[in-house]
Amino acid sequence: MNLHQLRFVREAVRQNYNLTDAAKALFTSQPGVSKAIIELEEELGVDIFTRHGKRIRGLTEPGRLVLESVELIMQEIDSMKRIGKEFAAQDSGSFTIATTHTQARYTLPKVVQAFMLKFPKVRLSLLQGNPRQIAEMVQRDQADLAIATESIAAIDGLITLPCYQWEHVVVVPVDHPLLKSKSVTLEEIAAFPLITYDSAFAGRNKIDHAFVLRGLKPDILLEAIDADVIKTYVELGMGIGIIAGMAFDAERDKGLRSIPVGHLFGMNVSRVAVKQGAYLRSYIYTFIELLTPTLNRKLIEQAMSGNKEHYEL
Repeated sequence: MNLHQLRFVREAVRQNYNLTDAAKALFTSQPGVSKAIIELEEELGVDIFTRHGKRIRGLTEPGRLVLESVELIMQEIDSMKRIGKEFAAQDSGSFTIATTHTQARYTLPKVVQAFMLKFPKVRLSLLQGNPRQIAEMVQRDQADLAIATESIAAIDGLITLPCYQWEHVVVVPVDHPLLKSKSVTLEEIAAFPLITYDSAFAGRNKIDHAFVLRGLKPDILLEAIDADVIKTYVELGMGIGIIAGMAFDAERDKGLRSIPVGHLFGMNVSRVAVKQGAYLRSYIYTFIELLTPTLNRKLIEQAMSGNKEHYEL
């Protein structure tokens, strides 16, 4: 048994059981991958993959257990490599953040700026996607951490910590009748065409749930992943928008007004997520502390060890 065999098994699964693609991803030959997997199966005495002819189609029951062990082994190897790199260079290296558009556009710029001033030698990358996609980036070691609203909290294999709370706001043109309401209701909002987030983003499920509970069916005119797109169409007079509060800036959005609606849709919690068991370089701890001053390395390490007692908002 050797590490190449374990890598081949993991990559075969990641490439949807296509050994040609797995070989390309690992810069080797398809026959070599196939031979190594067969040799590992022979050594273990079980079939890891189901087959149709010479093609693999999926995992067997013991294969699923083998894959879990492979993932743990490869994660530990990656951690050892990172330990070596960190002690060789404490203030340099690479750091990849996976996040949603809202976080990247409105929350992270000042944090990233402060981080880069502290660690100018670190190569920082930002990857964007929906919450499920960015969670998978961390699970697959394509990113060191993910930042999104609480929908990432329940995803297996991730440790998540709360960053900050926020509420939705309704955005309307400066002369809109909703501005005269002392306390906007769901019925008043539902009377106008709505422009808001795609269902995968920024607490959209809470918006939908609130209307369902009241038996209302709002006219969702347009869905977008970008608050700037939502605001643009509101300015055109096509409807009213519902966006994350941090996405509204009174100076920048002078043609609009915002109405806080946390009393209707509840508070949202943005969270930072890292892979369970991952080795975090020291500057990643610093980044999380810059993002969330209520967190520190000790609390993060407690969370990583499974102790959730002291870090919930």
